[in-house]
Parts: sequence; structure tokens; C-alpha cells
Amino acid sequence: MGQYIVADPEVCHGKPTFKGTRIMVWQVLDDVAEGRSWDFICNNRWGGRIPLTAVAEAVRLSRRAWLDRGGRLVAGTTAPGATAVAA
Repeated sequence: MGQYIVADPEVCHGKPTFKGTRIMVWQVLDDVAEGRSWDFICNNRWGGRIPLTAVAEAVRLSRRAWLDRGGRLVAGTTAPGATAVAA
């Protein structure tokens, strides 16, 4: 998936994790969404087991999953809290 993020069916049921850990990407993204600093997330919350660049990669991959290069929602996605409307 990336330099720091992997999805191995033998680790955490195949959910994306940070390479060499069982720290799931959604856990770190939740930390970011809660407003914790990336430094705190990496060095305190997860004890230095993931580098700052790994958090950046998670945010980039998340952005790509939601938005195209123009910042518009990718087809088939719905904004958080929104309800999909049939056309």
C-alpha cells in the first residue's frame, strides 16, 4: 500500500497496519482527527514505533481515497455524516 503501510491477511485480519507493528491505520487517523499532534501520536501514544513520515503517508492515502486531485469527492464516496442520495 505504501512504504509504511501494509495489509497482511495474517496481521489484524488484513486491516491496514504500519509495517512491523499491529498498529492499525484507522487508530492513528482517529488520533489525527482528535487533534493530537503527530509528534505526540508517534512518540508518546505509540512509543516511537511509527515515524512521522508514516503518519503523513496515512493522511495522504486517506486523502486519495476520498478526494481527486482537484479536491472533489471521488465517485462512489460520501462525505462523513452525509447521506448518499440516489440520482
